[in-house]
Amino acid sequence: MKGFFGISLVAILATGFAAALLPRDAEAQERPRNVRVQMQSAYPSTLKGTGDNAVYTAKTITSISGGTLDVRFFEPGALVPGGQIFDAVSSGSIDSGWASPAFWTSKDIAFSIFSSVPFGPDAGEYLAWMKHGGGEKMMQALYAKYNIHSMLCNFTSPEAGGWFRKEINTIDDLKGIKMRFLGLGSNVLQKLGVSTQLLQASEIFQALQLGTIDATEFSTPSMDLSLGFHQVAKFYYFPGWHQQASFGDMIWNKAKWDSLTDTQRAQVTTACDSALLNGMASSEAAQMGALKELQTKGVQLKTFDSKLLDAFRVAWDEVAVEQSARSPEFKKAWDSLKEFRAGYAIWRERAYLR
Repeated sequence: MKGFFGISLVAILATGFAAALLPRDAEAQERPRNVRVQMQSAYPSTLKGTGDNAVYTAKTITSISGGTLDVRFFEPGALVPGGQIFDAVSSGSIDSGWASPAFWTSKDIAFSIFSSVPFGPDAGEYLAWMKHGGGEKMMQALYAKYNIHSMLCNFTSPEAGGWFRKEINTIDDLKGIKMRFLGLGSNVLQKLGVSTQLLQASEIFQALQLGTIDATEFSTPSMDLSLGFHQVAKFYYFPGWHQQASFGDMIWNKAKWDSLTDTQRAQVTTACDSALLNGMASSEAAQMGALKELQTKGVQLKTFDSKLLDAFRVAWDEVAVEQSARSPEFKKAWDSLKEFRAGYAIWRERAYLR
C-alpha cells in the first residue's frame, strides 16, 4: 500500500506539473510575435478621403492588435517612387502599400474592375458584388499571381467628371484635349479623341498649371479642392460617369501576410472593414461643404450633356468588349459583374427611389 501510494503520489505530482506547464506552452504558442509593417501610401496623409484613411487604417490595426502589429505609414515616395509600390511589395522590398487596384492596369487591365467601373454600380451594389458576389475572391486570385495579398480598406463616393479650362458641350470639344485620367475611363476617352495619361496626385497641379495637360479628373470634390485644381481650371463637370464608387486597398507582400498569426490576420481584416465604413461615411459627409467652397472660388459646376453621356456609354461598351478579348482575367471579372448586376436589377429597380 505504501508503495502504491508513493507511486501514485509521484504520478499525480508529475501529471499536475505537466498540466501546469501545458497551458503556459499553449499560451506562448498563441501569443503573437511583434511584427513591424512598413506601409507606403500612394496618397499623402493630408489628402482627405484616401491618405487620411490610410493613416486611420494603420493606427486602427496597431490599436486592435495591442501593438503586436506595428504598422508604420510612409508618405508617397518615402521608400520607393509611387509607381513602383506594386513591384516593391511583390518582391518584398517593402511590406505593404496603400493605393488602388486601378493603379496596376499595366500588369493586367482586370485590376480596374476591382476599383471602379464606368457606368458601374453605386456603393451598395458594388460592395455587395465584391463581398458576396465573388468579386473580392477573383481580385485576390489575380493579386496572388504577383505574390501579393490585398485587403479592401477604402471606399469613396462618386467622383467628379473632370476639370476643364473651357466648356465641354460636344464630342468635338473633347478632341485633342490632353487629360489626366485613371482607369477604364481613360480607354473610353481615347476613343473620343482625348489624349490621356496617368499622373500621381502630387504631379497633377503642376502639369495643369504648365499646360502639360489641359484637363484632369482625380477624385471627389473634397479631394480635388485640397489639390487646388480650381486655381487653374474653372469648369467642373458632373457626374463622374467613370467612377460612381471607388475601392482602394492595402496590399501586402504574400510572405509577410502569411507570416502573421490567424489572430493578426483577423485584426487586419477587422480594421479594414472599419476603414471601408469610415472612408465611405467621411467621403459622403465632406462633399457638400467642398462644393459650396469651390463655388465661392469662382468654379462653375456643370453637368455633362445627355448626348455626351450617351457617347461615353457607347464607347465604354466597345472598350469592355475589346478588353475582354485581350485579358481572360478581365473577361471573367466583367462577366461576373454583369451577371450579378442583371440579377440585382429586380431589387435595385424596386427598392430605390430614382
